[in-house]
Amino acid sequence: MADDLQTYRSELRDWLAANCPDGMRDGQNGEAAICWGGKNWTFTSDAQRQWLENAASRGLTVPTWPKAYGGAGLDRAREKIFHEELTRINARWPLQSFGIWMLGPALLHFGTEEQKRHYLPPIARGEIRWCQGYSEPGAGSDLASLQTRAEDKGDHWLVNGQKVWTSYADQADWIFALVRTDREAPKHKGISFILIDMASEGVTTRPIRLISGASPFCETFFDNVKVPKTQVVGEINRGWDVAKYLLTHERQMISASGQAMFAGRALGAVLGDNQDASLRAAALKCEVDALAVGLTLERYKDMAEAGTGVGDASAMLKYMGTELNKARHEVLMSAGGSDALEWDGKAGSQAADWLRTKANSIEGGTSEVMLSIISRRVLGLPG
Repeated sequence: MADDLQTYRSELRDWLAANCPDGMRDGQNGEAAICWGGKNWTFTSDAQRQWLENAASRGLTVPTWPKAYGGAGLDRAREKIFHEELTRINARWPLQSFGIWMLGPALLHFGTEEQKRHYLPPIARGEIRWCQGYSEPGAGSDLASLQTRAEDKGDHWLVNGQKVWTSYADQADWIFALVRTDREAPKHKGISFILIDMASEGVTTRPIRLISGASPFCETFFDNVKVPKTQVVGEINRGWDVAKYLLTHERQMISASGQAMFAGRALGAVLGDNQDASLRAAALKCEVDALAVGLTLERYKDMAEAGTGVGDASAMLKYMGTELNKARHEVLMSAGGSDALEWDGKAGSQAADWLRTKANSIEGGTSEVMLSIISRRVLGLPG
């Protein structure tokens, strides 16, 4: 087994040397470095385009997905090697998307064979970009109160309603959404998980400008949108099962992305010659916490590989990851002094990035909700 893994590492190392362009080996993992893919995506460079094409051709945009659906079919041990080798050469991820992080795992678990073969390969190749239609103006933390409805019209569903905080909806090709298909059922029942083409007649979006100056979020409106019956994932009126499963992956994604933003960027190096003892202590604590979060995330991935699953423990990962990301940006702001307060009303500055982290403890479930889940469902404490 050890020899097989060493052979895989050697072959992968040779492949990366020949196929990962130099321009993609700069260690950048921030928003500006992400390749989202999709019909509306514009590559930032030829190197970015080539890296996506090369990785997708080998299934390495989604390394653990089955080969039949565009992946490389890697087991957990080889996935770890893949991550280690990317880190070794400071490579950017070839593709990131909600399709990979959230919808893909849900389809692999709940989708029909036809749905898997139809939707997963375009995600793996970066051809289709997805957004998430969960939250509504009256259904945030209490997501099951959602009111967007889908009426059965015989050969199709007719969807009406509004979603809010729909990340990148104005740039997405498709949306996976929760809709109410039985208005008489208890709120956790009567919900279905549906896939909608954003180009459908009756779908509109409106960006929401944030205090950070960016507009990654949108309001999304559905006005008599016709959706084929084949685009429901899982059972009708059992969409809450799909939603809960997907949320565990979303929370892991938010936790992991908080770490990825600082990959290869130790706070000690950022502080440089700053000798403030309290600041350096705070930076060191962040680095130690980052190691702990990373090891915990790896442990739960191993449990998932063994069939145990992450389940409600994803709330712990999400809470730790987001709080760590906020703490790191606090250190950066303190280290920057008055220079860090410079503000031109645009996204991408240190102050804007710091403000953006405040949303980490809201999106994907607030920190308060995460702590409640941890106390009741993970630790088993009394209500």
